[in-house]
Amino acid sequence: VEFYESGWDVKHIMKQILMSATYRQSSAGTPELWKEDPQNRLLARGARFRLQAEAIRDATLKVSGLLVERVGGASVNPYQPEGLWREVSHYGSSPATAQVFVQDHGEKLYRRSMYTYWKRTVPPPTMATFDAPSRETCIVKRSRTNTPLQALALLTDVTYVEASRKLAERMLEQKTLTSAGRIRFAMRVVLAREPSDRELDVFLKGWERYQSRFAAQPEAARKFLDVGESRSAIQYDPAEHAAFTVIASLILNLDETINRE
Repeated sequence: VEFYESGWDVKHIMKQILMSATYRQSSAGTPELWKEDPQNRLLARGARFRLQAEAIRDATLKVSGLLVERVGGASVNPYQPEGLWREVSHYGSSPATAQVFVQDHGEKLYRRSMYTYWKRTVPPPTMATFDAPSRETCIVKRSRTNTPLQALALLTDVTYVEASRKLAERMLEQKTLTSAGRIRFAMRVVLAREPSDRELDVFLKGWERYQSRFAAQPEAARKFLDVGESRSAIQYDPAEHAAFTVIASLILNLDETINRE
């Protein structure tokens, strides 16, 4: 009725839904409520589900400081495994026919996912891993899966490793803070909350362990920090930077980060 009376105003009805108390409520529920209404048909609690592929990538780029927020422009070709298009393309075809993938550079690597060039027979692999549809047919609702391959992508895909490094740089820029303070800063940036004492203890012990490991293996630290094309304006201690990069990666891979609570 509201949609009709507003003159079929899509922006109005979307805003109405998004700002409603029902939509904004927490996904937490009492044991009694979960037992009585496991499917949440009564809408007595908020929905909890993994974010869509594009939202995960864009949110990761945003908190790292890499995201280019300029609106409009041509499609872009961000990072992609080499030779992926070749498997379904005619050998010898030129880039002009979109049969050969030519990676972009600079800010084009960090544009919103909506600008990513989409080849229907070979969709962007990381987005496909997170259930983005192939766009060969129209679908009403995307599937949502949780697989080990998704965790592997978040830990090893160049976009996410690079974003972790840049988030670690943001942590290191907080020069007046201790290591614990920098971890708290990252938690506030990514999750909008402070870590619990137990979480902070786990992160600090992990940071100390990885800093010692990277200090003993400086070449491994440099190799780890060399992932991605962006570069830091300030040269930080490689062992410390790499250790904070691992912590940043852990925070970016928490269930709480990639799920709507």
